[in-house]
Amino acid sequence: MSPILFYFFAALTLLFGIAVIANRNPVASALSLVVCFMGLAALFVGLDAYFIAVIQVLVYAGAVMVLFLFIIMLLDLKAEERRKINLVAYAGGGIVTVGFVLELWFVLQKFDLGKTAFPALAEKNVDDVRNVGNALFLTHNLPFQVIGVLILVATVGVVVLSKRESK
Repeated sequence: MSPILFYFFAALTLLFGIAVIANRNPVASALSLVVCFMGLAALFVGLDAYFIAVIQVLVYAGAVMVLFLFIIMLLDLKAEERRKINLVAYAGGGIVTVGFVLELWFVLQKFDLGKTAFPALAEKNVDDVRNVGNALFLTHNLPFQVIGVLILVATVGVVVLSKRESK
């Protein structure tokens, strides 16, 4: 992938990731998340991880976002009301963000393995599906299950937080 395309898709992913948080309308926020997933899939294509890119589009941009949009429309969520700007919260968030970026920079300066190239693959015919399956279910089984539980908790959280009180 050319550097221009990489920077374009990285900027697209970051821009629409911010739009997910900044949008007050839940439907617009969910659609921004779809574009963010598409940019991420394009970055996977640039890494020659075609299977991961296709799964990203099918599972996340397709099935999960359809589920989220269904929940949002089923519960008839309205746009969030504008609140007063809380300067203390914004200042605290800015301080935490600057601290995180500084810590990340210091860690990356000491991380020597990040400056070396990856070794060449042993085989030319690499079976992506088998490698991804082995990685997910043998090597990374716990994180894979945790992500599934987090998606379930997020879905239940949307239902609970948007439940209307009976009069």
